[in-house]
Amino acid sequence: MKRFFTTVIVIALATGFASAQIIPSVQFGLKAGANLASLQTSASATFATGNRAGFLGGIWARFGAAGLNFQPEMYVTSKNVDITQPSGTTTAQFTSLDVPLLVGTKIGAFGIGARFYTGPVVSFTLNKDQSISNALGKTFSLDYQDQNFAWQFGAGLDIKRISVDLRYEAGITKQTYGYNQTRVSLFNLSLAYSLFKL
Repeated sequence: MKRFFTTVIVIALATGFASAQIIPSVQFGLKAGANLASLQTSASATFATGNRAGFLGGIWARFGAAGLNFQPEMYVTSKNVDITQPSGTTTAQFTSLDVPLLVGTKIGAFGIGARFYTGPVVSFTLNKDQSISNALGKTFSLDYQDQNFAWQFGAGLDIKRISVDLRYEAGITKQTYGYNQTRVSLFNLSLAYSLFKL
């Protein structure tokens, strides 16, 4: 009898795991979180940089099948860094519309599991002269002066409709600060909620 129950439990777990990985699914939801941004500096840089907290908020979708997930997102991000020079310290502030296009996989079953993913991020700079709708239009005009590219690596934990994500974003686009070339990198921690799942 004990062997029978053990067999039933193993089969149920295997079936749940397989269905979670193989059967196509679609999710859509909201997310919000915080980040710590910094500028990468070289040995020859004439400034030092420190992390400051920023925020992010937006939407996400997830399309899964055969053990893989494609997760496009779109959110507004505030990135802040302290820049210290001999003349003093100033805070640089960036606000952007970020669009990550992530690919990953999930381990788990019955609504609980861990996700691992990576992918590119394109950021459209937002400022007082540029609305979010204008930033979205840059997707088609490819105005590189207002675009930045990065690559994200991350892991997440799903518990039913709630997800917690921790990511590192490595800047690809070079930024000019004085005579220095630098890149923006950041860590972000976010909480997501799935509004529906098909």
